Amino acid sequence: MGRFKCTIQYDGTLFNGYQVQPNKRTVQGEIEKVLRKMHKGQDIRIIGAGRTDAGVHALGQVIHFDSTMEIHETGWKKALNAQLPDDIHVLSVEKVHPDFHARFDVIEKEYHYFILNQETPDLFKRNYMYHFPYSLDMEKMQEACQYLEGTHDFTTFSSSKATVKGDKVRTIYEASCKWEDNQVEFIFRGSGFLYNMVRILVSVLLDIGQGKREPEDIPILLEKRDRRVVGKTIDAHGLYMWKVTYG
Repeated sequence: MGRFKCTIQYDGTLFNGYQVQPNKRTVQGEIEKVLRKMHKGQDIRIIGAGRTDAGVHALGQVIHFDSTMEIHETGWKKALNAQLPDDIHVLSVEKVHPDFHARFDVIEKEYHYFILNQETPDLFKRNYMYHFPYSLDMEKMQEACQYLEGTHDFTTFSSSKATVKGDKVRTIYEASCKWEDNQVEFIFRGSGFLYNMVRILVSVLLDIGQGKREPEDIPILLEKRDRRVVGKTIDAHGLYMWKVTYG
C-alpha cells in the first residue's frame, strides 16, 4: 500500500465543482472513475487540498490517494492522463509518507481572480475572466488590499451558506491587485480561505475601485462580522486555485 500525492490542473467550465455529487460531472468524480477502472472496480477515494465551486479553475490543486498497485510515479502520471478527460491534467505524481494529508497538511493557499476591464466583452475569454466594463481606481483598490492583510475574522466575507465549524479567523499573507493590458489580476495568499471568501473580497474591492466604498471601509466591514453588509458574490469563472504549499 502506498500513498500518492498528485498536483493537477483543470478547466472548471464544464464541471459542477470539485466535490463528487450524484449524477453530476465533477473533478473528483472523473478522477475516481479512472482510478476505479485501473483498480478493477475497487473504489479509490481521493482527498483534495480544497473544494472549488462550479466554474472555478485550478492550476495547482493537490490531491492524495492510497493504492496497492506497484506503479512508478511517472507511470501513474502517464496512466492517469491517458484516461482522464481533456479538461483535467495531472502535472506530477509523488509517492509520499503514509501520514501525508492533502487537506490538513496545507500551510498556505494561493488564489488568483481575473477581470477583463474593457468596454466590450471578449467571446474567447468569457469562461476565464469576469467582464467588468467600468473604470477602476487601481490605487484605491491596492490601498484597500493592505487592510485585508494580517489575521482577521472574515465572517463578513464568508458565504452565509458556509458550513465551517469553529471560528472564521484566517491569516492573509498577501492581498494585491495589478492592471495590465485591460486585465486586472487579484492575488490572495493565506493560511486558508472560507467558502466564497475570495469572490466576496473581489466584489467589495471592485466597489472600492468604482468609488462606491472607500479603502478605510475594510476594517469596519471586518468588525461587523455580518455577510449582509457587503454586496453580491462575484461570478466563479474568473477564479483560479493557483498554488498549494506544504511544510
